[in-house]
Amino acid sequence: MRLAIMQPYLFPYAGYFQLINAVDRFVVLDDVNHIRRGWVNRNRILVGGEAHMFTMPLKDASQNRLICEIELSPEVTEWQRTFLRTLEYNYRKAPQFAAVFPVIREIVMYDSVSMVDYICNALRRVCEWLKIGTEMVWSSRGYGNKNYAGAERILDICRLEGTDHYINPIGGTDIYDKEMFARRGIRLNFLQSGDIKYEQFNGEFVPWLSIIDVMMFNSVAEIHDILGQYTLV
Repeated sequence: MRLAIMQPYLFPYAGYFQLINAVDRFVVLDDVNHIRRGWVNRNRILVGGEAHMFTMPLKDASQNRLICEIELSPEVTEWQRTFLRTLEYNYRKAPQFAAVFPVIREIVMYDSVSMVDYICNALRRVCEWLKIGTEMVWSSRGYGNKNYAGAERILDICRLEGTDHYINPIGGTDIYDKEMFARRGIRLNFLQSGDIKYEQFNGEFVPWLSIIDVMMFNSVAEIHDILGQYTLV
C-alpha cells in the first residue's frame, strides 16, 4: 500500500493533489503545531494577471496550539463573501468558470467552526470533482503517537497503517533518509512535480497557484494529465 502524510492546506497547489492521487491512503497530519504564516489557511490565485494571496481568518491561532484545535474566526463569513466576489470578478471569463464556480462556492460556504473540518471538506470535495478516489484519514483520530516527532512519527504511522511504500513531497529529501525507511521495510520516494503549465487568459503564465486556478482553466480530463506530470525519485 502506498501512503502519504501531509498537513491540511486550504485549496493547495496542484502538487498536493498529485501526491493524493499517487497513493492509496492519504493521512492528514492535523495534530501537530500550527505554523503561523504557513500555507494551512492561505494560498494564491490569479488577480490582474499576478499572484494574489488569500487568507482565511482564524480565531486565536498560535504556534502553541495544534492544527486540529484551531477554530475559524467569526469574521470568516465576510471573508467567504469577499473571496467569492474576488473569484467571480477575476475568473468569470475562464473557460471552466461556469462549471467550476458553483462547486467552489459550495465549498467556500461550508459551515463549520473547526479549521480542520473546513479545510478537509474542501480537500474531499475537490478530490470528488477531480475523480480522485484515494482514502483520506486524520492523524488526530487514532494513532496515539504524538509523543514521537519528525521521521520517527512518520515511520510509526507507516507501521500502524501497514504500508510498504511511503511517498513524500520533494522538499523532504533533506529530512527523511531512504536507508532509515528501508531498515523498517518501507520504500521511500519523493514526488517531484514536473513543469506544469497551462493557458491562463492571454498573459504570461503564473505558476504554483491554488488548485482553484487549475480548475478554472482546465477540464477534469486535462487536470488528470497534469496530475500525472511528476516523477518519483
